[in-house]
Amino acid sequence: MENDLFSQLKEKLPKMSKGHKAIAGYILEHYDKAAFMTAQRLGAAVGVSESTVVRFASDLGFDGYPDLQRSLQELMRNRLTAVQRIEVTSDRIGDTDILDRVINLDIDKLRRTLEQTSREAFSSAVQSIIDAKTIYILGTRSAASLASFLNYYLNLIYPQVKLVRSTTTSEMFEQILRIDENDVMIGISFPRYSKQTVKALKYAHESGAHVIAITDSAKSPIAQYSDDLLCARSDMASFVDSLVAPLSLINALIVAVSVKNKETVSKSFERLEKIWADYDVYEKGEDETNGTF
Repeated sequence: MENDLFSQLKEKLPKMSKGHKAIAGYILEHYDKAAFMTAQRLGAAVGVSESTVVRFASDLGFDGYPDLQRSLQELMRNRLTAVQRIEVTSDRIGDTDILDRVINLDIDKLRRTLEQTSREAFSSAVQSIIDAKTIYILGTRSAASLASFLNYYLNLIYPQVKLVRSTTTSEMFEQILRIDENDVMIGISFPRYSKQTVKALKYAHESGAHVIAITDSAKSPIAQYSDDLLCARSDMASFVDSLVAPLSLINALIVAVSVKNKETVSKSFERLEKIWADYDVYEKGEDETNGTF
């Protein structure tokens, strides 16, 4: 319903009552503010009662105003410009303790991610990574840091892991040209969603690869091409994307792969430890040099 909300409002607007027209008009013009308003505040902003706002949501087919609000927030997050994000965050946080507010918001996103992540999809994703001939990983813009993190650790475990670079669309497709049913594609995307990631996952899906989508919602454009959908709550903190929950989910994915494939992982790290020691990769602590801490 999110994708059609604005067109639905415009279509029904001529037949709405005066009060409902005022609400619809405000949402269409100020969706960035309306998405975080209570029914009471929205009613006050347009000059109608709280009960009128609740009836408005029900008339649109929502289970209540909170359901409409959630839908509007999902739609809004992919439409806001960076400047609008800053303005919205300023309204939400105001003069409160920013450190306290942002960290507590992240804690809430972690909790909701734990509650909402499908254990079946998670287990399937882990097994598909273990069974894959080649593992492709793609994330652009802020999600590139997540893709790089996942690539770093999976590369320590498996020989065929490819981090897809997305400099241009043509170069991206050149890197995934040979993907097939023996491979896994892990795509990571959060609002504002990357068109390149959507195109790559579509191609991987059509090529028969097992597709793992790490995103924020089943309504994400990459979800439709996934075999395993792993949802992690993400929200904006000013123009900054909060990636705490997605990173935690990726951490869990890496740990689960290592636990299920313990023998292979142990052998890989035995060789790595020898290399690190032989080539003096890491600085030795005081306890290793003179026996003291």
